[in-house]
Amino acid sequence: MKTSKNILWFRCLPVLVAVLIARILPGVACAASPERIVSLAPNITEILFAIGVQDRVVGVSSFCDYPEAATQKPRVGGMSNPSLEAVVALRPDLAIFSIDGNPKAFEERLRSLKIPTFTLRAKRIKELPEGIRQVGAVVGAFSQAEKLSMELEQKIAALEQRQRATARQLQGAKSKVLFIIWPDPLIVAGPGSIADDALQMLGVENIAGTTRSPYPKYSIEEILRRAPDVIFIGKGNGMDRVSEGLIRRLGSVPAVRMRRVFYVSDHLYRLGPRTIQGVEELAGYLAQ
Repeated sequence: MKTSKNILWFRCLPVLVAVLIARILPGVACAASPERIVSLAPNITEILFAIGVQDRVVGVSSFCDYPEAATQKPRVGGMSNPSLEAVVALRPDLAIFSIDGNPKAFEERLRSLKIPTFTLRAKRIKELPEGIRQVGAVVGAFSQAEKLSMELEQKIAALEQRQRATARQLQGAKSKVLFIIWPDPLIVAGPGSIADDALQMLGVENIAGTTRSPYPKYSIEEILRRAPDVIFIGKGNGMDRVSEGLIRRLGSVPAVRMRRVFYVSDHLYRLGPRTIQGVEELAGYLAQ
């Protein structure tokens, strides 16, 4: 009898957690399963599709481009300047924001119109699984979100174990790395960016990690002075072509001389289900 009660409690736990979160998080609807969801950020949209509630997404931001099906959803404007009229016209029973990029004033405006809201506050990679659990709870898809979160946690643990083993082999020596977001003007990944978080997780030194912005402008002279061992360049439209001139100018740095310049996916441009794939991609190149 005791065992049966334990099983019943375990099965009911996700529902109880979902109800609790929906009640204690400010601005969140108490209904377990909102039917008309508006996503105000690309990473939110990816999470909603990944946990299987895409049919309930009635609107997305102009920057929501993954998965492909998300591009077919009605658009409500940019992350920083969404259209109030467009959102209200969709009659949402929940609007979901990201702590990065979405204006708090817009969320407050929706709440004043009695439209429930939720803000994903995760900023770092390790915070992502719990953030996905919270999204799953407020949209009534806790079990799907829990499954995805556990998968991500296992991958994060594997990456950290791999990093510790590598650190022991190198006896504390760290590779110096630069992650280029855009070559002209030269924008790189600085502190607070997801790419910087990934590099820290992998135990390497981001040479732009001491700047004051998540995406600072950087100089050729500083790259030459810091002499990175590895350079990552985020893939984009024509990035391989526009980066050629920059790479030629950096011909004397170890990363270029040793042919350790790698073009990588955009998985680290937003904190979502593909982020861990981006970290694994960097790890693979660093191991070469």
